[in-house]
Amino acid sequence: MRIADSRLEQRMNGIEFKDDSLASAPVRGFLHRANSSDADGLVLTHGAGANCRSALLTSMAEAFCEAGVTVLRCDLPFRQARPFGPPMRGSAEKDQAGLRAAIEALRQETAGRIFLGGHSYGGRQASMLAAQDPEVAAALLLLSYPLHPPDKPQKMRTEHFPSLRTPALFISGERDRFGTREELQIALSLIPAHKELMVVSSVGHELISKRNEQELPLKVATAFLDFVKPH
Repeated sequence: MRIADSRLEQRMNGIEFKDDSLASAPVRGFLHRANSSDADGLVLTHGAGANCRSALLTSMAEAFCEAGVTVLRCDLPFRQARPFGPPMRGSAEKDQAGLRAAIEALRQETAGRIFLGGHSYGGRQASMLAAQDPEVAAALLLLSYPLHPPDKPQKMRTEHFPSLRTPALFISGERDRFGTREELQIALSLIPAHKELMVVSSVGHELISKRNEQELPLKVATAFLDFVKPH
C-alpha cells in the first residue's frame, strides 16, 4: 500500500528532474510520469513572472498525468539564472534552446509523441521554436498566449505566425488584457497549421482561480487530447 501511495504521489506532485547532458542548456524541473512507458509526453513551462512550481503548471501537469500523459514541467534558462524578475533582454534564444533540451530529455523518458506547451512568455517561446522547426513537437498547448502587451494592440507578437506549421491549441481567459477573443481569432487566421481557440470565462491572464481550479485543468487536458487525437 505504501508503494502504491508513493507512486500516486509521484504522479501528482512530480519528482525532481535534472538533466545536464547539454551543458549549454541544463534542464531543471519536475517529472510527472504516467503509468505507460509509451505514453505521450508534454513539456510545460512558465510565464515571465513565474517558475515551474506555479499553481497553474502544477495543476495542469497533474491533470495531464492522470489522463495518461507524462509531463515535464521545467524552468526556462532565464529563471534558472535568477529566481525572480522577468527575462533579460536577449534571453529568448537561450530559452528556446532550453525548451529544445527539455524535449530531448523527455524523449528519453517516454516513447510516445512529444508535445510542447507553456503559459504566456513560455508559450510564446514554444511557438517561436516550433515556427523555426516544425518537427520539434507534435503539437502546441499555448496557455494565455501574450498576443500584445496589456492594452497595446498595436504591438502584436505575431511575426512568426505565418511560419507556424505545428498544430496549436490556444487557451485564453475571457478577461485577458494581453489579447481579446476577437484579436486572437484574427491573429490565428495567420497560422497555416490546424489551430483552435478555447476561451475560459470569467478569468484573466492567470487562467486559474479559486472558482475553476478543480475543473479547469481537466477541461484543458481533455480538450488538448481531443485536439491531438489521430483521425
